[in-house]
Amino acid sequence: VQLQASGGGLVQPGGSLRLSCAASGSTASINIMGWFRLAPGKEREFVATINRSGGATHYADSVKGRFTISRDNALNTLYLQMNSLKPEDTAVYYCAALGFGRWPVLRAERYDYWGQGTQVTVSS
Repeated sequence: VQLQASGGGLVQPGGSLRLSCAASGSTASINIMGWFRLAPGKEREFVATINRSGGATHYADSVKGRFTISRDNALNTLYLQMNSLKPEDTAVYYCAALGFGRWPVLRAERYDYWGQGTQVTVSS
């Protein structure tokens, strides 16, 4: 499985961005997918996760109500809609996927596959 993240960029505080993560390869083995982020000087942080059907989602408290995770299994694509962005959301965002896990999977080390990361910068 290969994951390719895109959609990052520079946005002003209060703005929006939508990240995408295209999966290829043995996509039938993908079950849970998620987003993580890594900011300078900080540890990798869980952002959001979604189950295979898209019917269950889980968010970090820091993004709840502002970010929405979704997926289109027909397109093998994961999304992260980010609204009301804050400077503290600045980070490299990574998409991740795994085959099987006990829902929800919040720990990065449980994920089997990772994208290359896309930079999100929130600044005026």
